[in-house]
Amino acid sequence: MSMILFAYVVRVTDGLPLSASTDFECSRELQECKKQLKVVSKMLGQFPGRGTVKSNQLHIHFTSSQGIAYMTICCSYYPTTMAFCFLEELGMEFISSFEIAKIHTVSRPYAFLEFDSVIQKIKRHYNYSNRPLLKISVTNIQRELKVTPPRRVNVDDIVVSNGALNGHLLLQSSSAPIYRLEPVSAVGILSVILNIMCGALNLIRGVHLIEHNFQCYLYLFFVSTRMVKTAGAFILICICNSYLFGLRNVWQILFHLGVAFLSTHQILSRKLAEKQPDCGV
Repeated sequence: MSMILFAYVVRVTDGLPLSASTDFECSRELQECKKQLKVVSKMLGQFPGRGTVKSNQLHIHFTSSQGIAYMTICCSYYPTTMAFCFLEELGMEFISSFEIAKIHTVSRPYAFLEFDSVIQKIKRHYNYSNRPLLKISVTNIQRELKVTPPRRVNVDDIVVSNGALNGHLLLQSSSAPIYRLEPVSAVGILSVILNIMCGALNLIRGVHLIEHNFQCYLYLFFVSTRMVKTAGAFILICICNSYLFGLRNVWQILFHLGVAFLSTHQILSRKLAEKQPDCGV
């Protein structure tokens, strides 16, 4: 079983990916860990030297040298010393394969993707050899880690810090750009049309117009606490229509409540679209 699962080479100054291992393991834990790794790669200026991000099953280890960072995802039980030996050897091979000046001037991502063959070779060397012939002194790495332990980076700190770098906090489960809803159904389109019709009938009553527009918005876009907001909108429509009992007949009120009920059902039944796993690099 592989213990070193993924390797990544990135430029420290701007987080530009230079090379990576091409892997096809699509476990959810690995894909989530890759997302964390790519967030860390944008913040390497804050974490000079060696660092580690630990989770339950997978760990991220990284080290920087000459403006280039080498990162890896390993199983949690893989020895930290061996992980940093792997990164040191990866760095030696990368520096010896490409000119430093060229590395710092490239502008396109994965400009050195051909280095993947070397990464795979070193990975096999560490994953499947019982006694690998290491080019790096394990003793030296152990000594260095004792003198200067790798910085422990907290996953929560990554999210907050990355949000601050971009001028806002990252929205997690409630973020519309991250999550997409399933395609609109025919009944859903009907509910939107009926809501627009109800809004037009309530054109002179601003609150009622807002209510139906809000139901359209809830159906078309994913928002945080969608269930609570949907229930609140439906209750508000019911209350407002009860105040109009003297101005509308029973059939008009039932029509508006029926449209509101249909829209509420469509909002709650429209699920998030399944996201395809990001296999490979």
